[in-house]
Amino acid sequence: MTNQRRKPRRPARLSPADAERIPGDIDPASRSEAAHTSAQAFVRGGRARPDPEIVERLVHVVEREGLDEIAALWSGSPADTLPGALWRLYLLREWVRADPTVIADRYAQGVAAVPVHDVVAGVVTPTGPREVLEVVDAVLSGVFAGDFAVALERGGAFCRVLAVGTTYDADRADFAEGDFATRMTLRASGLVRTAEELEQAAALWRAGRLE
Repeated sequence: MTNQRRKPRRPARLSPADAERIPGDIDPASRSEAAHTSAQAFVRGGRARPDPEIVERLVHVVEREGLDEIAALWSGSPADTLPGALWRLYLLREWVRADPTVIADRYAQGVAAVPVHDVVAGVVTPTGPREVLEVVDAVLSGVFAGDFAVALERGGAFCRVLAVGTTYDADRADFAEGDFATRMTLRASGLVRTAEELEQAAALWRAGRLE
């Protein structure tokens, strides 16, 4: 009897109807409870023992666990909640880490227009890739070993300066770069929105209502 090698089968495609019938995703209430519980434990644990090594590990948690893991925990949380605020800070850090040279250039462009926000953000001048990386790390360090509200405000101020610099990039784009200009304009609007959300979270923290 000959032993014929069977051809590998292609994986079956899942239809939308079949996908909807698969159980397993937790309900929104349970997801929200898990997000709040984990965020509170995260912040309380870090602030209870503000040891430099522990703070360093918490700041760099994305490098160990992956952004997807953090997103699964907190990305769906509203901005005016503790998990929502944490998600925005970690996402801001990862965005800067992805292209610190471009971020530094846009930040430097925006400083002259909004010097007050630059002072709050606390970025060292002259601004380069290392300086913007240091400030987002310092912002997250402040969550666990400092004034949380100030850390949120620094993050918000950083976003406001970046929004101005990003708008300048959009304004300088010529007609042939219309798509780039549109994307930069939308990105600047998103940065302003994030700044407002972080500032609101800071006010809630001070009032004891960021949960």
